[in-house]
Amino acid sequence: MTRLLTRPFVLSSILAASLAAAFPAAYADGKPHVVILATGGTIAGAGASVANSATYQAAKVPVDKLIAGVPELANVAEVRGEQVFQIASESFTNDNLLTLGKRVAALARQPDVDGIVITHGTDTLEETAYFLNLVLKTDKPVVVVGSMRPGTAMSADGMLNLYNAVAVAAAKDAAGKGVLVTMNDEIHTGRDVSKAVNIKTEAFKSPWGPLGMIVEGKTYWFRAPAKRHTTGTEFDIDKLDKLAPVDIAYGYGNATPTAYKAFAEGGARAVIHAGTGNGSVSSAVVPALQALRGKGVQIIRSSRVVGGGFVLRNAEQPDDKYDWVVAHDLNPQKARILAAVALTKTQDSKELQRMFMEY
Repeated sequence: MTRLLTRPFVLSSILAASLAAAFPAAYADGKPHVVILATGGTIAGAGASVANSATYQAAKVPVDKLIAGVPELANVAEVRGEQVFQIASESFTNDNLLTLGKRVAALARQPDVDGIVITHGTDTLEETAYFLNLVLKTDKPVVVVGSMRPGTAMSADGMLNLYNAVAVAAAKDAAGKGVLVTMNDEIHTGRDVSKAVNIKTEAFKSPWGPLGMIVEGKTYWFRAPAKRHTTGTEFDIDKLDKLAPVDIAYGYGNATPTAYKAFAEGGARAVIHAGTGNGSVSSAVVPALQALRGKGVQIIRSSRVVGGGFVLRNAEQPDDKYDWVVAHDLNPQKARILAAVALTKTQDSKELQRMFMEY
């Protein structure tokens, strides 16, 4: 009898030990495990006085102090931090994107990591979020977050933004929605969101609206991303060691082709045209862009319109005739990110156009 009772107990113990090894987050403390990767920015900034909300030094506070400053994080997840960079985000480079992306991908493969939060400066936060959305192959929540005011300022927004980001990263219903951005109590897809204001705390907007909201640590969802991302992407951060050089030239009244030519001479494999309206191109610039395309440089028409620029193919310009690409609804800076990734796989303009429509 003892032998019969012992054998099931031993087998169940072995099974439990195996499961605990495979899923330590589920067996250690019952809380989701979230890793915070810090890169600097305003959320890690400090001003000379509490009255300084717009004048301060970014990238000063290390990740351990950010976490210690929000003790309520322990209520929603088991949190640990890593300092990946400590820079202001306007200085983010392609190499920074690759380093960050590879670290996120490595963490996402770990069974003891349930979600990942990235603290980031707001100036290029939208570019990093979209890049990760394109190249990560994981359904675990990845959330990019920043703040508009340093933690030393009155009514600083960083504490609540970070708390909300961890709550989203720990939420099971955030899985499979791609890379997300949480700012000002809203949840946005990293594909759509952009910095629309540079002073107010409600700075980040999506032209088609947020995905949801966070209220007191609980997520509420209203829509889902429609474009390909993460587990549905054809790109892979683990196979990327370099991004294609892509630059942006701005359209305006009295525009000249000087910038476009300079970028091409500097080695750009694509130039994003940040055009007026529907990606319109000045008649003074069209011949130069035709010539550059003839030399192999990809010409991609986007719109400089804030809050919903939408470029229609063969409207305003005969894209088929000129063999140009349109950026669909991606703003110029996000069009640069997609082009820089896509050009590592193809030089074919038709393939590039397909990617711009699908991502």
